[in-house]
Amino acid sequence: MARYPLTRLEADGFGPLDDVDIQLSPRLNVITGDNATGKSQLLKLLYAGTRSLYDASAPTKSVLSSHIANALVGVFRPDQLGRLARRVRGRGRASVRMKYKGIGEPLDFNFASNAQRDVKIHSAPQTQLDDTPVFFPSRELLSLYPGLVSLFETREVEFDETWRDTASLLGRPALLGPRGKDANKLLTPLLNEIEGTVLEENGRFYVRLPSGTAGTGKIEAHLVSEGFRKLAMIIRLVSNGVLLEGGYLFWDEPEANLNPKTQRAVARAIIDLARSGTQVFVATHSVFLLREFELILEEESTTSPIEPRYIGLYREPQAEGDSLSRGVRAESATDPADLSTIAALEAESAQSLRYLGV
Repeated sequence: MARYPLTRLEADGFGPLDDVDIQLSPRLNVITGDNATGKSQLLKLLYAGTRSLYDASAPTKSVLSSHIANALVGVFRPDQLGRLARRVRGRGRASVRMKYKGIGEPLDFNFASNAQRDVKIHSAPQTQLDDTPVFFPSRELLSLYPGLVSLFETREVEFDETWRDTASLLGRPALLGPRGKDANKLLTPLLNEIEGTVLEENGRFYVRLPSGTAGTGKIEAHLVSEGFRKLAMIIRLVSNGVLLEGGYLFWDEPEANLNPKTQRAVARAIIDLARSGTQVFVATHSVFLLREFELILEEESTTSPIEPRYIGLYREPQAEGDSLSRGVRAESATDPADLSTIAALEAESAQSLRYLGV
């Protein structure tokens, strides 16, 4: 398990978030909600804060102020930091408080809506995080890997820094020895799913198929399906130790562009990672993926329990005559059925009734 798992997030005025207070699971957290409720923003906020504590070798207030400002600007790419504060009349302020288990004081910071890169730190842990944070965007990166890191280092690009960060981690070599054997044990179900292995040669990724199958040999990563490439990213980060028995994984829309069969494999991989010790955060609006999580967890209820947290984001109704949009609130539960509103579920249920002529 991540040595210092995230246990709580409080945020007010950050993007659309309005007085949000969320309890988190040390293993699996699933964020859902309608479009424009800030699922990706919440995920990126958690990643930026965690990466700041991971990168800061001496997490003093002055050092963290710079790290957080740089992480938020690099991850969200606003024209200036203050643009990340929710739009209100007059000058606004965004405040964030992130609590990690066993690390002392929470990471507590805020910034004004007119801030360039000025972040005020109220409290901060005195211990650097040991486990590596990883952010998966909604698309895979193996096909873009060649030259991606050097592109960030030599050019001004419009991709956010999560792409560079993840590409750098994918480039780490595979483990050898006892830890390599431990990685292979965890990877067996995934390797069976893609029916091959993942390897990197001369800055490019390949999938090597087993002997005796059609197309035996290595195939360029971009020539296999996107679902395989997403699973291959997990395989790579487990085999090189980044997500082996620890780490933080933040995955935005893992279901994007995948068929139901591959979504099932992704759901299984996410739960296996959570069970092996990685703290996982997933943002999704896929009903299929939500139900698959529940089905897998119900089937394995007698084994090591994961106790996931489901986080629902919803926007409060706008008052008549109010020209400003209302903020987004959050609720969390151990069962998605306990969330008051899941827009995707409601829409799918309504469609099923229409299809059946009810």
